[in-house]
Amino acid sequence: MPFDIDIYKRVVNAKMYIDDNLHEPIGLEQVSEKACFSPFHFHRLFTCIYRKTPHEYLTQVRIEAAKQMLRKGNDSVTHVCASVGFESLGSFSTLFKKKNGVSPQEYRVQQQERQKAVTEQPLKFIPHCLASHFGAE
Repeated sequence: MPFDIDIYKRVVNAKMYIDDNLHEPIGLEQVSEKACFSPFHFHRLFTCIYRKTPHEYLTQVRIEAAKQMLRKGNDSVTHVCASVGFESLGSFSTLFKKKNGVSPQEYRVQQQERQKAVTEQPLKFIPHCLASHFGAE
């Protein structure tokens, strides 16, 4: 469904607000105000444009931010949970596992093992066709 460019801009600005403030408690009322729409109308527009609800989007960006923190740092899972805006460690861990198939701690261990393998045997992570093309087998 095509919308006026102003509508897109307002919804994108609200999405950018979510991106910039994911670590804070964010509600539909607050985000819809940024777009100057009623919560119901904003929810409908956002879902139509992004093919997910504002809450689903917020959860997705929080999980992605958590994954990045788990890959790059040694902060506790509790600290990561709080840093990306989740209020409950239990719900964060459950949701993380549901979305990624492993707990946050297991994800961290997998990523550390993968990074170690990349460092020790980098050619295993280059597609065979590319490696053979450049004679790096």
